[in-house]
Amino acid sequence: MNACILKQVICVLMVLQYGAMQLNADQRPNFVFINIDDLGYADIGPFGSQLNRTPHLDRMAKQGRKLTSFYAAPVCSPSRASLLTGCYPKRSLSIPHVLFPGNAVGLAAEEITLAELLKEQGYKTACIGKWHLGDQPEFLPTRQGFDYFFGLPYSNDMGPAADGVKSNLGAPLPKLGKGKGQPPLPWMRNETVLQRVLADDQTTLVSRYTEEAVKFLHENKDNPFFLYLPHSAVHFPIYPGKAFQGKSKNGIYGDWVEELDWSVGQVLDTISELNLSQKTLVIFTSDNGGTRRGLNTPLRGHKGSTWEGGMRVPTMAWWPNKIPAATETNAITGMMDILPTFVKLAGGNLPTDRELDGHDIWPLLEGVKGAKSPHDVFYFYRGLKLQAVRSGSWKLHLAKDELYNLDNDIGESLNVAEDHPEVVKRLRGFASQIKDDLGLDGIGAGCRPLGKVKDARPLIDRDGNIRDGFRPIIWNEARSSK
Repeated sequence: MNACILKQVICVLMVLQYGAMQLNADQRPNFVFINIDDLGYADIGPFGSQLNRTPHLDRMAKQGRKLTSFYAAPVCSPSRASLLTGCYPKRSLSIPHVLFPGNAVGLAAEEITLAELLKEQGYKTACIGKWHLGDQPEFLPTRQGFDYFFGLPYSNDMGPAADGVKSNLGAPLPKLGKGKGQPPLPWMRNETVLQRVLADDQTTLVSRYTEEAVKFLHENKDNPFFLYLPHSAVHFPIYPGKAFQGKSKNGIYGDWVEELDWSVGQVLDTISELNLSQKTLVIFTSDNGGTRRGLNTPLRGHKGSTWEGGMRVPTMAWWPNKIPAATETNAITGMMDILPTFVKLAGGNLPTDRELDGHDIWPLLEGVKGAKSPHDVFYFYRGLKLQAVRSGSWKLHLAKDELYNLDNDIGESLNVAEDHPEVVKRLRGFASQIKDDLGLDGIGAGCRPLGKVKDARPLIDRDGNIRDGFRPIIWNEARSSK
Protein backbone atom coordinates (compact mmCIF):
# COMPACT_ATOMS: atom_id res chain seq x y z
CA MET A 1 0.00 0.00 0.00
CA ASN A 2 1.60 3.30 -1.06
CA ALA A 3 1.90 6.29 1.26
CA CYS A 4 -0.93 8.33 -0.27
CA ILE A 5 -3.45 5.48 -0.02
CA LEU A 6 -2.33 4.69 3.53
CA LYS A 7 -2.85 8.29 4.56
CA GLN A 8 -6.35 8.31 3.07
CA VAL A 9 -7.23 5.09 4.89
CA ILE A 10 -6.05 6.51 8.23
CA CYS A 11 -8.09 9.69 7.74
CA VAL A 12 -11.23 7.74 6.78
CA LEU A 13 -10.90 5.50 9.84
CA MET A 14 -10.61 8.58 12.03
CA VAL A 15 -13.80 9.98 10.55
CA LEU A 16 -15.68 6.72 11.06
CA GLN A 17 -14.42 6.37 14.62
CA TYR A 18 -15.23 9.88 15.72
CA GLY A 19 -18.03 10.85 13.33
CA ALA A 20 -20.65 10.87 16.06
CA MET A 21 -18.67 13.52 17.93
CA GLN A 22 -18.40 15.96 15.02
CA LEU A 23 -20.02 19.36 15.24
CA ASN A 24 -22.63 20.61 12.82
CA ALA A 25 -21.28 22.88 10.09
CA ASP A 26 -22.83 25.99 11.61
CA GLN A 27 -21.02 25.34 14.90
CA ARG A 28 -17.57 25.06 13.40
CA PRO A 29 -15.44 28.19 13.28
CA ASN A 30 -13.61 29.21 10.17
CA PHE A 31 -9.83 29.55 10.36
CA VAL A 32 -7.50 32.02 8.68
CA PHE A 33 -3.78 31.70 9.35
CA ILE A 34 -1.69 34.61 8.02
CA ASN A 35 2.01 33.77 8.01
CA ILE A 36 4.47 36.54 7.12
CA ASP A 37 8.01 35.70 5.97
CA ASP A 38 10.96 37.08 8.00
CA LEU A 39 8.93 39.75 9.84
CA GLY A 40 10.80 41.33 12.75
CA TYR A 41 9.34 41.28 16.25
CA ALA A 42 9.02 45.09 16.32
CA ASP A 43 8.20 45.64 12.63
CA ILE A 44 4.50 46.30 13.34
CA GLY A 45 2.73 48.80 15.54
CA PRO A 46 1.28 46.37 18.10
CA PHE A 47 4.81 45.18 18.90
CA GLY A 48 6.48 48.57 19.03
CA SER A 49 7.20 49.84 15.53
CA GLN A 50 7.53 53.60 15.27
CA LEU A 51 8.55 53.51 11.61
CA ASN A 52 6.05 51.32 9.79
CA ARG A 53 2.38 52.37 9.74
CA THR A 54 0.19 49.35 10.41
CA PRO A 55 -3.33 50.61 11.19
CA HIS A 56 -5.05 47.33 10.32
CA LEU A 57 -2.75 45.29 12.54
CA ASP A 58 -3.20 47.93 15.25
CA ARG A 59 -6.94 47.35 14.92
CA MET A 60 -6.42 43.59 15.09
CA ALA A 61 -4.53 44.01 18.36
CA LYS A 62 -7.18 46.31 19.82
CA GLN A 63 -9.89 43.82 18.92
CA GLY A 64 -7.87 40.70 19.74
CA ARG A 65 -5.08 39.21 21.82
CA LYS A 66 -1.30 39.39 21.47
CA LEU A 67 0.80 36.28 22.05
CA THR A 68 4.13 37.72 23.14
CA SER A 69 5.98 34.41 23.69
CA PHE A 70 4.96 32.61 20.51
CA TYR A 71 7.75 30.58 18.90
CA ALA A 72 8.38 29.52 15.33
CA ALA A 73 11.61 27.94 14.05
CA PRO A 74 14.81 29.77 13.07
CA VAL A 75 14.14 29.35 9.32
CA CYS A 76 11.34 28.81 6.78
CA SER A 77 10.74 25.14 5.93
CA PRO A 78 10.99 23.73 9.49
CA SER A 79 8.59 26.37 10.78
CA ARG A 80 5.97 25.50 8.18
CA ALA A 81 6.33 21.79 8.89
CA SER A 82 5.73 22.47 12.58
CA LEU A 83 2.57 24.42 11.83
CA LEU A 84 1.06 21.78 9.56
CA THR A 85 2.00 18.69 11.60
CA GLY A 86 1.72 19.87 15.22
CA CYS A 87 5.27 18.77 15.99
CA TYR A 88 8.69 20.11 16.66
CA PRO A 89 10.11 20.74 13.19
CA LYS A 90 12.81 18.13 13.66
CA ARG A 91 10.22 15.40 14.23
CA SER A 92 8.33 15.84 10.95
CA LEU A 93 10.94 17.48 8.70
CA SER A 94 14.41 16.51 9.88
CA ILE A 95 16.57 18.69 7.65
CA PRO A 96 19.55 20.84 8.62
CA HIS A 97 18.35 24.04 6.96
CA VAL A 98 15.64 24.65 4.32
CA LEU A 99 14.44 22.98 1.13
CA PHE A 100 15.65 24.10 -2.30
CA PRO A 101 14.29 23.81 -5.86
CA GLY A 102 14.43 20.27 -7.17
CA ASN A 103 15.27 18.66 -3.83
CA ALA A 104 14.46 14.94 -3.66
CA VAL A 105 13.09 15.29 -0.11
CA GLY A 106 10.11 17.08 1.41
CA LEU A 107 7.25 16.70 3.88
CA ALA A 108 6.35 13.01 3.76
CA ALA A 109 3.00 11.87 2.40
CA GLU A 110 2.61 9.84 5.59
CA GLU A 111 2.36 13.02 7.65
CA ILE A 112 -1.21 13.94 8.54
CA THR A 113 -1.49 17.69 8.10
CA LEU A 114 -3.72 20.32 9.62
CA ALA A 115 -5.38 20.76 6.24
CA GLU A 116 -6.19 17.05 6.01
CA LEU A 117 -7.64 16.94 9.52
CA LEU A 118 -9.86 19.94 8.83
CA LYS A 119 -10.83 18.66 5.40
CA GLU A 120 -12.11 15.48 7.04
CA GLN A 121 -14.35 17.70 9.16
CA GLY A 122 -15.92 19.21 6.05
CA TYR A 123 -13.69 22.26 5.65
CA LYS A 124 -12.71 23.81 2.34
CA THR A 125 -8.97 24.35 2.41
CA ALA A 126 -6.66 26.68 0.51
CA CYS A 127 -2.97 27.54 0.61
CA ILE A 128 -2.37 30.93 -1.01
CA GLY A 129 1.24 32.08 -0.95
CA LYS A 130 4.59 30.47 -0.24
CA TRP A 131 4.64 26.70 0.38
CA HIS A 132 8.28 25.65 0.91
CA LEU A 133 7.76 22.05 2.02
CA GLY A 134 8.90 20.45 -1.22
CA ASP A 135 8.39 21.26 -4.90
CA GLN A 136 8.15 17.72 -6.27
CA PRO A 137 4.60 16.60 -7.22
CA GLU A 138 4.34 14.33 -4.16
CA PHE A 139 5.06 17.23 -1.79
CA LEU A 140 2.83 19.99 -3.18
CA PRO A 141 -0.06 21.48 -1.13
CA THR A 142 -2.64 19.69 -3.28
CA ARG A 143 -1.14 16.39 -2.09
CA GLN A 144 -1.18 17.49 1.56
CA GLY A 145 -4.85 18.28 2.15
CA PHE A 146 -5.36 21.58 0.36
CA ASP A 147 -8.18 21.84 -2.16
CA TYR A 148 -6.54 24.83 -3.77
CA PHE A 149 -3.04 26.27 -4.12
CA PHE A 150 -1.97 29.57 -5.64
CA GLY A 151 1.54 30.89 -5.15
CA LEU A 152 5.21 29.94 -5.09
CA PRO A 153 6.55 26.49 -4.15
CA TYR A 154 9.45 28.04 -2.21
CA SER A 155 11.13 31.37 -1.38
CA ASN A 156 11.00 34.31 -3.76
CA ASP A 157 14.83 34.52 -3.88
CA MET A 158 15.26 31.02 -5.28
CA GLY A 159 15.86 31.63 -8.96
CA PRO A 160 18.44 32.99 -11.41
CA ALA A 161 19.93 36.42 -10.72
CA ALA A 162 19.01 37.57 -14.23
CA ASP A 163 15.30 37.32 -13.28
CA GLY A 164 15.73 39.88 -10.51
CA VAL A 165 15.30 37.45 -7.63
CA LYS A 166 18.74 38.10 -6.14
CA SER A 167 18.41 41.88 -5.89
CA ASN A 168 15.95 44.32 -4.36
CA LEU A 169 13.63 46.69 -6.18
CA GLY A 170 15.65 49.25 -8.13
CA ALA A 171 19.00 47.62 -7.43
CA PRO A 172 21.31 46.54 -10.27
CA LEU A 173 21.42 42.85 -11.04
CA PRO A 174 24.33 41.12 -9.31
CA LYS A 175 27.18 39.82 -11.38
CA LEU A 176 26.57 36.29 -12.57
CA GLY A 177 28.81 33.56 -11.24
CA LYS A 178 29.80 30.39 -13.00
CA GLY A 179 26.98 28.25 -14.37
CA LYS A 180 23.30 29.12 -14.58
CA GLY A 181 22.53 29.10 -10.88
CA GLN A 182 19.09 28.10 -9.62
CA PRO A 183 16.23 27.26 -12.01
CA PRO A 184 13.51 29.86 -12.73
CA LEU A 185 10.96 30.58 -10.02
CA PRO A 186 7.50 29.18 -10.93
CA TRP A 187 4.18 30.79 -10.08
CA MET A 188 1.58 28.06 -9.71
CA ARG A 189 -2.14 27.42 -9.52
CA ASN A 190 -2.78 23.98 -8.06
CA GLU A 191 -0.35 21.80 -10.05
CA THR A 192 0.00 24.04 -13.09
CA VAL A 193 2.90 26.43 -13.63
CA LEU A 194 1.33 29.72 -14.70
CA GLN A 195 4.48 31.65 -15.42
CA ARG A 196 8.13 32.25 -14.74
CA VAL A 197 8.48 34.92 -12.04
CA LEU A 198 10.41 38.00 -13.15
CA ALA A 199 11.28 41.19 -11.28
CA ASP A 200 8.04 43.02 -12.08
CA ASP A 201 6.03 40.00 -10.98
CA GLN A 202 7.61 40.24 -7.53
CA THR A 203 5.88 43.59 -7.02
CA THR A 204 2.49 41.85 -7.41
CA LEU A 205 3.03 39.07 -4.86
CA VAL A 206 1.08 40.66 -2.01
CA SER A 207 -1.75 42.02 -4.16
CA ARG A 208 -2.30 38.79 -6.10
CA TYR A 209 -2.23 36.64 -2.97
CA THR A 210 -4.70 39.03 -1.35
CA GLU A 211 -7.05 39.01 -4.34
CA GLU A 212 -7.07 35.20 -4.36
CA ALA A 213 -7.65 35.11 -0.60
CA VAL A 214 -10.61 37.48 -0.79
CA LYS A 215 -12.04 35.46 -3.67
CA PHE A 216 -11.71 32.25 -1.62
CA LEU A 217 -13.53 33.86 1.31
CA HIS A 218 -16.42 34.92 -0.91
CA GLU A 219 -16.68 31.52 -2.59
CA ASN A 220 -16.73 29.64 0.72
CA LYS A 221 -18.74 31.96 2.95
CA ASP A 222 -21.49 29.35 3.34
CA ASN A 223 -19.32 26.46 4.53
CA PRO A 224 -16.49 26.08 7.04
CA PHE A 225 -13.09 26.97 5.60
CA PHE A 226 -9.39 27.01 6.40
CA LEU A 227 -7.42 29.71 4.60
CA TYR A 228 -3.66 29.40 4.96
CA LEU A 229 -2.14 32.67 3.72
CA PRO A 230 1.67 32.43 3.90
CA HIS A 231 3.00 35.64 2.33
CA SER A 232 6.32 35.76 0.49
CA ALA A 233 6.93 39.26 1.88
CA VAL A 234 9.07 40.49 3.57
CA HIS A 235 11.63 37.89 2.50
CA PHE A 236 14.52 39.11 0.34
CA PRO A 237 14.35 40.32 -2.41
CA ILE A 238 12.26 43.27 -1.26
CA TYR A 239 9.62 44.21 -3.86
CA PRO A 240 6.71 46.30 -2.53
CA GLY A 241 3.75 46.80 -4.83
CA LYS A 242 3.71 49.88 -7.04
CA ALA A 243 0.94 51.55 -5.01
CA PHE A 244 3.10 51.35 -1.88
CA GLN A 245 6.54 52.19 -3.23
CA GLY A 246 8.06 55.27 -1.60
CA LYS A 247 5.15 55.71 0.81
CA SER A 248 6.69 54.67 4.15
CA LYS A 249 9.33 56.34 6.32
CA ASN A 250 11.36 53.12 6.25
CA GLY A 251 12.39 52.65 2.63
CA ILE A 252 11.25 49.76 0.47
CA TYR A 253 11.26 47.43 3.48
CA GLY A 254 8.76 49.64 5.29
CA ASP A 255 6.76 49.95 2.07
CA TRP A 256 6.39 46.17 1.96
CA VAL A 257 5.44 45.90 5.64
CA GLU A 258 2.76 48.53 5.07
CA GLU A 259 1.46 46.65 2.03
CA LEU A 260 1.16 43.55 4.19
CA ASP A 261 -0.84 45.57 6.69
CA TRP A 262 -3.16 46.58 3.83
CA SER A 263 -3.54 42.89 2.94
CA VAL A 264 -4.52 42.00 6.51
CA GLY A 265 -7.07 44.80 6.39
CA GLN A 266 -8.56 43.39 3.20
CA VAL A 267 -8.95 39.97 4.82
CA LEU A 268 -10.47 41.30 8.07
CA ASP A 269 -12.80 43.65 6.19
CA THR A 270 -13.98 40.85 3.90
CA ILE A 271 -14.71 38.61 6.87
CA SER A 272 -16.74 41.42 8.44
CA GLU A 273 -18.58 42.25 5.20
CA LEU A 274 -19.58 38.59 4.84
CA ASN A 275 -20.92 38.60 8.43
CA LEU A 276 -18.40 35.95 9.43
CA SER A 277 -16.62 37.83 12.24
CA GLN A 278 -18.46 35.95 14.95
CA LYS A 279 -17.39 32.56 13.62
CA THR A 280 -13.88 33.13 12.24
CA LEU A 281 -10.60 32.81 14.12
CA VAL A 282 -7.71 34.70 12.51
CA ILE A 283 -4.09 34.19 13.54
CA PHE A 284 -1.32 36.53 12.37
CA THR A 285 2.36 35.63 12.84
CA SER A 286 5.77 35.24 11.16
CA ASP A 287 7.53 32.05 10.08
CA ASN A 288 10.74 32.97 11.94
CA GLY A 289 12.48 35.95 13.47
CA GLY A 290 13.31 39.03 11.47
CA THR A 291 16.48 39.66 9.51
CA ARG A 292 18.77 42.65 10.01
CA ARG A 293 16.59 44.55 7.53
CA GLY A 294 13.85 44.64 10.11
CA LEU A 295 13.64 45.44 13.80
CA ASN A 296 13.67 42.77 16.50
CA THR A 297 13.79 45.09 19.52
CA PRO A 298 13.94 44.20 22.39
CA LEU A 299 15.06 40.72 21.37
CA ARG A 300 18.61 39.55 20.78
CA GLY A 301 19.58 37.91 17.50
CA HIS A 302 17.90 37.45 14.15
CA LYS A 303 16.60 34.82 11.76
CA GLY A 304 18.68 31.65 11.74
CA SER A 305 19.53 31.73 15.44
CA THR A 306 18.03 30.27 18.61
CA TRP A 307 18.28 33.58 20.41
CA GLU A 308 14.82 35.01 21.05
CA GLY A 309 15.15 37.23 17.98
CA GLY A 310 15.47 34.17 15.77
CA MET A 311 12.38 32.31 16.97
CA ARG A 312 10.04 34.54 19.01
CA VAL A 313 7.64 36.09 16.52
CA PRO A 314 4.94 38.81 16.64
CA THR A 315 1.65 36.96 16.91
CA MET A 316 -1.99 37.96 17.36
CA ALA A 317 -5.31 36.14 17.56
CA TRP A 318 -8.61 37.76 16.47
CA TRP A 319 -12.13 36.46 16.95
CA PRO A 320 -14.61 39.12 18.09
CA ASN A 321 -16.64 38.20 21.19
CA LYS A 322 -14.66 34.98 21.58
CA ILE A 323 -11.14 36.30 22.18
CA PRO A 324 -10.91 39.16 24.70
CA ALA A 325 -10.09 42.48 23.06
CA ALA A 326 -6.92 44.48 23.76
CA THR A 327 -5.32 41.72 25.83
CA GLU A 328 -2.13 39.69 25.71
CA THR A 329 -0.50 36.60 27.14
CA ASN A 330 3.17 35.91 27.76
CA ALA A 331 2.64 32.15 28.09
CA ILE A 332 4.88 29.92 25.96
CA THR A 333 3.07 28.92 22.76
CA GLY A 334 4.19 28.08 19.24
CA MET A 335 3.52 26.92 15.71
CA MET A 336 3.06 23.32 16.78
CA ASP A 337 0.08 24.34 18.96
CA ILE A 338 -2.01 25.55 16.03
CA LEU A 339 -2.94 22.09 14.71
CA PRO A 340 -4.32 20.68 17.99
CA THR A 341 -6.10 23.96 18.75
CA PHE A 342 -7.81 24.28 15.37
CA VAL A 343 -8.73 20.61 15.19
CA LYS A 344 -10.35 20.64 18.61
CA LEU A 345 -12.32 23.81 17.80
CA ALA A 346 -13.48 22.13 14.58
CA GLY A 347 -14.83 19.17 16.53
CA GLY A 348 -12.19 16.80 15.26
CA ASN A 349 -9.74 14.48 16.97
CA LEU A 350 -5.99 14.21 16.79
CA PRO A 351 -4.15 11.24 15.32
CA THR A 352 -3.32 8.65 17.95
CA ASP A 353 -0.81 6.66 15.91
CA ARG A 354 1.99 9.25 16.12
CA GLU A 355 3.69 11.64 18.50
CA LEU A 356 2.51 15.25 18.55
CA ASP A 357 4.36 17.96 20.47
CA GLY A 358 1.76 20.70 20.24
CA HIS A 359 -1.15 21.29 22.61
CA ASP A 360 -4.58 22.91 22.56
CA ILE A 361 -4.00 26.55 23.55
CA TRP A 362 -7.61 27.70 23.21
CA PRO A 363 -7.89 28.43 26.98
CA LEU A 364 -4.99 30.87 26.57
CA LEU A 365 -6.52 32.45 23.47
CA GLU A 366 -9.91 32.68 25.16
CA GLY A 367 -8.33 34.35 28.18
CA VAL A 368 -9.45 31.78 30.74
CA LYS A 369 -8.38 32.99 34.15
CA GLY A 370 -5.43 30.98 35.42
CA ALA A 371 -4.73 29.33 32.05
CA LYS A 372 -1.06 28.46 31.72
CA SER A 373 1.24 27.36 28.96
CA PRO A 374 1.00 23.63 28.24
CA HIS A 375 4.77 23.62 27.69
CA ASP A 376 6.67 22.98 30.91
CA VAL A 377 9.73 22.70 28.68
CA PHE A 378 10.40 24.17 25.25
CA TYR A 379 13.30 23.01 23.06
CA PHE A 380 15.13 25.33 20.68
CA TYR A 381 16.48 23.42 17.68
CA ARG A 382 18.56 24.95 14.92
CA GLY A 383 18.21 22.36 12.19
CA LEU A 384 19.11 19.02 13.77
CA LYS A 385 20.99 20.43 16.76
CA LEU A 386 19.49 21.28 20.15
CA GLN A 387 20.92 24.65 21.13
CA ALA A 388 18.76 25.89 24.01
CA VAL A 389 16.09 24.85 26.50
CA ARG A 390 13.44 26.99 28.20
CA SER A 391 11.32 26.24 31.26
CA GLY A 392 9.16 28.99 32.66
CA SER A 393 11.16 32.21 32.64
CA TRP A 394 14.52 30.42 32.45
CA LYS A 395 16.37 29.79 29.20
CA LEU A 396 19.69 27.98 28.92
CA HIS A 397 21.94 28.13 25.87
CA LEU A 398 23.72 24.80 26.02
CA ALA A 399 26.98 25.50 24.19
CA LYS A 400 28.37 27.77 26.91
CA ASP A 401 25.88 27.24 29.74
CA GLU A 402 24.48 30.76 29.34
CA LEU A 403 21.41 31.22 31.53
CA TYR A 404 18.89 34.04 31.14
CA ASN A 405 15.74 34.98 33.01
CA LEU A 406 13.45 36.08 30.20
CA ASP A 407 10.93 37.71 32.55
CA ASN A 408 13.59 40.18 33.66
CA ASP A 409 15.89 40.06 30.64
CA ILE A 410 14.01 39.44 27.40
CA GLY A 411 17.06 40.65 25.48
CA GLU A 412 19.25 37.84 26.87
CA SER A 413 21.93 40.31 27.90
CA LEU A 414 22.87 39.14 31.43
CA ASN A 415 24.16 35.60 31.91
CA VAL A 416 23.19 34.56 35.46
CA ALA A 417 24.38 30.94 35.31
CA GLU A 418 26.87 31.38 38.14
CA ASP A 419 24.14 32.67 40.43
CA HIS A 420 21.74 29.80 39.68
CA PRO A 421 23.67 26.53 39.25
CA GLU A 422 20.59 24.55 40.30
CA VAL A 423 18.59 26.00 37.39
CA VAL A 424 21.40 25.19 34.96
CA LYS A 425 21.42 21.62 36.24
CA ARG A 426 17.64 21.31 35.93
CA LEU A 427 17.58 22.61 32.36
CA ARG A 428 20.50 20.37 31.45
CA GLY A 429 18.39 17.52 32.76
CA PHE A 430 15.56 18.49 30.41
CA ALA A 431 18.02 18.42 27.53
CA SER A 432 19.10 14.91 28.51
CA GLN A 433 15.46 13.77 28.50
CA ILE A 434 15.06 14.57 24.81
CA LYS A 435 18.26 12.75 23.84
CA ASP A 436 16.54 9.41 23.22
CA ASP A 437 13.65 11.03 21.36
CA LEU A 438 14.52 13.83 18.96
CA GLY A 439 18.19 13.64 19.85
CA LEU A 440 20.70 16.36 20.68
CA ASP A 441 22.21 16.38 17.19
CA GLY A 442 21.62 14.39 14.03
CA ILE A 443 18.55 12.22 13.45
CA GLY A 444 16.98 11.04 16.71
CA ALA A 445 14.88 7.93 17.23
CA GLY A 446 11.71 10.03 17.35
CA CYS A 447 12.32 11.76 14.02
CA ARG A 448 9.96 10.51 11.35
CA PRO A 449 11.21 9.70 7.83
CA LEU A 450 11.37 12.42 5.22
CA GLY A 451 9.40 12.12 2.04
CA LYS A 452 11.75 11.01 -0.75
CA VAL A 453 11.33 10.74 -4.50
CA LYS A 454 13.42 9.42 -7.34
CA ASP A 455 14.38 11.50 -10.36
CA ALA A 456 13.78 14.82 -8.62
CA ARG A 457 13.62 17.74 -11.06
CA PRO A 458 12.68 21.42 -10.82
CA LEU A 459 9.28 22.50 -12.12
CA ILE A 460 11.00 24.78 -14.63
CA ASP A 461 14.46 23.73 -15.78
CA ARG A 462 17.34 26.13 -16.23
CA ASP A 463 16.50 26.53 -19.91
CA GLY A 464 12.95 27.67 -19.10
CA ASN A 465 11.17 24.42 -19.99
CA ILE A 466 8.22 23.42 -17.80
CA ARG A 467 8.23 19.91 -16.42
CA ASP A 468 5.86 17.46 -18.11
CA GLY A 469 2.43 17.49 -16.51
CA PHE A 470 2.75 21.03 -15.13
CA ARG A 471 2.45 23.01 -18.37
CA PRO A 472 -0.75 25.05 -18.82
CA ILE A 473 -2.97 24.46 -21.82
CA ILE A 474 -1.94 27.84 -23.19
CA TRP A 475 1.63 28.82 -22.35
CA ASN A 476 2.91 32.32 -23.05
CA GLU A 477 6.30 31.56 -24.57
CA ALA A 478 7.47 35.13 -23.98
CA ARG A 479 7.08 34.56 -20.24
CA SER A 480 9.26 31.48 -20.36
CA SER A 481 12.34 33.30 -21.61
CA LYS A 482 14.56 35.71 -19.77
